[in-house]
Amino acid sequence: MDIVGTPIGDFAPNYETALRLIDLAHAQDPRPSKRDEEIPFELDYAQKMSQWLFKRKPDASPELRLACRAQHFRRWELPRSSYPMTRAGYLTWRAKQKSVAATQVAELLASPEIQPPLSAEEIGRISALVRKENLAEDEDTQALEDVACLVFLDDQFDDFESKSELDEDKIINILRKTWAKMSGPGQALALQMHLSEKAKILIQKALVPE
Repeated sequence: MDIVGTPIGDFAPNYETALRLIDLAHAQDPRPSKRDEEIPFELDYAQKMSQWLFKRKPDASPELRLACRAQHFRRWELPRSSYPMTRAGYLTWRAKQKSVAATQVAELLASPEIQPPLSAEEIGRISALVRKENLAEDEDTQALEDVACLVFLDDQFDDFESKSELDEDKIINILRKTWAKMSGPGQALALQMHLSEKAKILIQKALVPE
């Protein structure tokens, strides 16, 4: 299997090595992708992040491209079920997951395999993006958040909304929160997606002012 799979643009050799190491880590995910059992779930997710980043920000910096590729880094090691299934539990888990992922990515990017080494500034920038720091002010962090929302809507929403424990009101509320996280360019891309008819109806309901 070609673990890189999805090209993400021209990279300097050290960034190419960093990308390969990130994808090697994703390839250790024991969970299969829903579209192909031969592809680990997080590797498939990472490739989709790269695909949507090129649509959202085709001139993205190398740091942003690596941070996007490293989203959900080794997430299977810290499952949602390890925290209480409450709103507070979710927020605690999400904060912990971002912190742990940023630390793990920084350690990986300091690997001696990456030559010439990435600078401390480059590694720090990528880690900050993985943590989604300064979301309200940092254009790159916002672009990354847009991409994560786009992947959710494009690839995961149909399965998500089919869960029996979620009624329509809850799904619409989740969609409103997702929409609010996105910038204008991200929202515009979302409206151009090829979604199921049910998803389109739910999104239109979510966009009606409360």
